[in-house]
Amino acid sequence: MSDELEIDLDDLQRRMDGAMAALKTEFASLRTGRASASMLEPIMVDAYGQKTPINQVGTVNVPEPRMVTVNVWDKSMVGAVEKAIRESGLGINPQLNGTIIMLPIPELNEERRRELTKVAGDYAERARVAIRNVRRDGMDQIKKAKGAGMSEDDQKFWETEVQDLTDASIAKVDTALETKQQEIMQV
Repeated sequence: MSDELEIDLDDLQRRMDGAMAALKTEFASLRTGRASASMLEPIMVDAYGQKTPINQVGTVNVPEPRMVTVNVWDKSMVGAVEKAIRESGLGINPQLNGTIIMLPIPELNEERRRELTKVAGDYAERARVAIRNVRRDGMDQIKKAKGAGMSEDDQKFWETEVQDLTDASIAKVDTALETKQQEIMQV
């Protein structure tokens, strides 16, 4: 087996892991009824003429299981931070206390929990599609290598390797989805 005919499994693995990391980030933004600082990560604040992540204009804390606080460093930014939270679609009503914005996390009702499990399922499906696209790229590399003189045995070997990577990554997505859905449905 010559070196130029080998398939870069590390690159394929890295790209599949990237899809998994993106899924975990999306899952972190889903509310589960428990307070989490990561639920505010996607929120961008209009600060000083540009969009800035909320954690760069204040300190995000979770002082108790159903409360998130944002201690805004610049008093003039409190209104912009509050507005960004209101418009974020999290469904949380911010309460002001000086430069501290308190975010009480309400209980999720059954209907909202079911909606969130569907959203989690959509996120997982997008991750599966991304992983399958990486698999397709790997299979295309194998076809090119076969055209460049790869033996049939080597082709089968590499196809099996790429498929094993894909199966393992899809299994990780399924496990993460199951865990997240249980977390959402937990009362």
